[in-house]
Amino acid sequence: MSALFDSKTKSMDDRGIRALLSDDHKYQSWLDVEAALATAQGELGVIPREAAAQIASACQLKNIDLEEVQKLQEKIGHGFVPFLKALVRACPGDSGKYVHLGVTTQNIQQSAQLLVTRKVHNKFLVVTHDILHNLAALAEQHAQTVMPGRTHGRHAIPITYGFKVAVWIDEILSAAARLEESEKRVFRVMMGGAVGAFNASGNTGRKVQTRVAGLLNMQEMSVPSRNIGTHKVEYVMALSLLASVCHKMAEEVYATTLEEIGEVIEGFRAGTVGSSTMPHKINPKLAKGIIANAQKLYSLPAVMMSACCRPYEADSSAYMLLESSLHEALQLMTEIVLRAEELTRCLHVNPQKMSANAEINHGLDNSEFVMMQLASTLGKDQAHAKVYEMAIDANLNGKEFMQCLQKDKQVSALFTTDELKQMLIPHNYTGEAANIALEQAQRARGVAQAQE
Repeated sequence: MSALFDSKTKSMDDRGIRALLSDDHKYQSWLDVEAALATAQGELGVIPREAAAQIASACQLKNIDLEEVQKLQEKIGHGFVPFLKALVRACPGDSGKYVHLGVTTQNIQQSAQLLVTRKVHNKFLVVTHDILHNLAALAEQHAQTVMPGRTHGRHAIPITYGFKVAVWIDEILSAAARLEESEKRVFRVMMGGAVGAFNASGNTGRKVQTRVAGLLNMQEMSVPSRNIGTHKVEYVMALSLLASVCHKMAEEVYATTLEEIGEVIEGFRAGTVGSSTMPHKINPKLAKGIIANAQKLYSLPAVMMSACCRPYEADSSAYMLLESSLHEALQLMTEIVLRAEELTRCLHVNPQKMSANAEINHGLDNSEFVMMQLASTLGKDQAHAKVYEMAIDANLNGKEFMQCLQKDKQVSALFTTDELKQMLIPHNYTGEAANIALEQAQRARGVAQAQE
């Protein structure tokens, strides 16, 4: 397998995704496309209807002798012809002579891989909607949970944890919409023959392709050229953007689960071992798996784009690379979304630690609040200069920011001590964070429920 596994993933409910990525399902998808081809040709009078029905009935993996297929592959050196010979033998009477008429290997295999990809895609969306439900619950529960906002790795101004989750929701929604919008371009069949011009089947072949697409509930390629692969790149790029959001969530968990920060921790099952030598270790297994698999996934679109640029009407170096890369991308994304669903469902948030961390700078994080209050009298530029001087003095010289404010005659003349204290409380300066969290939670639930 190309995805990066550990013991954690083996215990997950994979929603049946891994079975779809098995060799057996790949072979059955070839047969499904051959069955659709024969059915379409029977309906359009290209082959006898009875023969079409017999071929379609024979297109079950149990009817294919895979051991014999392997022996033939070693003998004739072709990856698909032996499979076709086994299918021909499985067809009753003389119906086998109508198998695979007017098409070429890649018509079947590429169409079949996208048929499988669409099934996996649908399951990805289901898991993604579960992630949205999980995030909605987190955003609602922690809409008012104050914590430090951080920029460039250091404290900025206060936010709420619900606001942080709202950011993830917004990006997940965009990623899911992007995947759904790509469906009409990605999940397409090709039945154009050797170079995609329907040389062997003519205009009837175009009608056959349209019917095959309908039977498989897919779209069709306007130009069924084997040299077109950008739709597959588009899909893997869309997966990469969804992976990037999951990666961001995982990085946030990974960074804030540190004991020194302690704001969140992954769900933990009794008996799980984090280290063979350090008994105390509780590692962020879900997060690290998301990070590793996402980083590997990002490399695939570039590889696939290089394959799309091969010359002429077809090149095995191109479609072999596209096929393997797409399959690997599906494996990697499986690991990512399953881990992300469990991570968001089982995450433990520590509001007390978040609040304590927001107070760690003794009011400095609210310097913008003080500046904005001063700006109404002094103007923005002068207010910034004054607060900057006091904030840096407190920061570099170990002074209390409150004392610096009180000692300034201009500040103390404008504000009472109690007013200054109120300005320095993190909970008093979170802006629209809570409202945004609740809005995004509602939006996430709406989209997820609409797809159920």
